[in-house]
Amino acid sequence: MLSLEDEHLLRQKLFDLRQEHRDLDVAIEALRASPTGDEFMLSRLKKRKLLLKDMIQKISSQLIPDMNA
Repeated sequence: MLSLEDEHLLRQKLFDLRQEHRDLDVAIEALRASPTGDEFMLSRLKKRKLLLKDMIQKISSQLIPDMNA
């Protein structure tokens, strides 16, 4: 079970990760719309976005109480 402080820290981290994930959405769309879009940069941004998604899911699962307990 998480302490209140740990839960607060996880929720703040989750908020920050979701914000970065949204920011990457905007950056990826802008790069796609650019006539001189850098495919290497686009690939890096997409990989970062997937990493963030995994991190978000991991933290979210830590915040959900274990129903089997």
